[in-house]
Amino acid sequence: MNAIEKTHAIKEIIAMRGSMLVAFSGGVDSTLLAVLAKEVLGNNTACVLLDSPVVPRSAVEQAHKIARELGLDLEILSVPLMEHEEFRKNPANRCYSCKKISAAILKKRAKERGLASIADGINISDKSEYRPGLAASTEEGIIHPFIESGITKQEIREIARAYGLRVWQKPSAACLSSRIPYGEEITREKLRLIEEAEAFLADRGFGQFRVRLHGTIARIEVHKEDIGKIMEMQSAVVKKLKSIGFSYVTLDLEGYRSGSMDEVL
Repeated sequence: MNAIEKTHAIKEIIAMRGSMLVAFSGGVDSTLLAVLAKEVLGNNTACVLLDSPVVPRSAVEQAHKIARELGLDLEILSVPLMEHEEFRKNPANRCYSCKKISAAILKKRAKERGLASIADGINISDKSEYRPGLAASTEEGIIHPFIESGITKQEIREIARAYGLRVWQKPSAACLSSRIPYGEEITREKLRLIEEAEAFLADRGFGQFRVRLHGTIARIEVHKEDIGKIMEMQSAVVKKLKSIGFSYVTLDLEGYRSGSMDEVL
């Protein structure tokens, strides 16, 4: 199927549900899903952003702005992730635990609002990566319309562009805890370091990148074509990251790649 046919297919999947709560982040995947759900179901759809210390403040602000621009019904609900020891211990299946906790909140809100289904923006491309959270959300009854309709990340971007959504080129994001090696405890201070370092780089024009935390070492990943750019501002980057609490600042010569922390598994 081409993009037009797949767009029709996902609309049929959404229509079959009757009403829907969309797990919203403001990324291209969940934004497109929310827009399609609103188009098909009208007022029988709503969005929820689950907020916690692993979500950058800038991401919450952007999601709120996107929802407002698109006329989406968005609620922001808190998730007490840091109260769960299993999550804080950061095992290799950390995402499984997180999604179980998150699903309980989404299910409660969907029931309160009388919405028959809960959906997320997971797509076919995500299945090629290590995603224990996908299994957890599926077990909890959360549906994945993009997977059901066989839509890839690139196709989502193409459809979003056709819909005129400004997020169609938005870089992929992941929660801040994904920057911490498995087995190392997740703390608010570690999350603060990562968030401040990444905000600094974002303000300087970097798009797709990560700041991984190894003890007090920052391992920066940028696209290979941006390595020259970051080296040109080497002094400023080192000065800033050391000022917020890092002892050493390194640049990963392999460049940015999604899920690099999974390479040790």
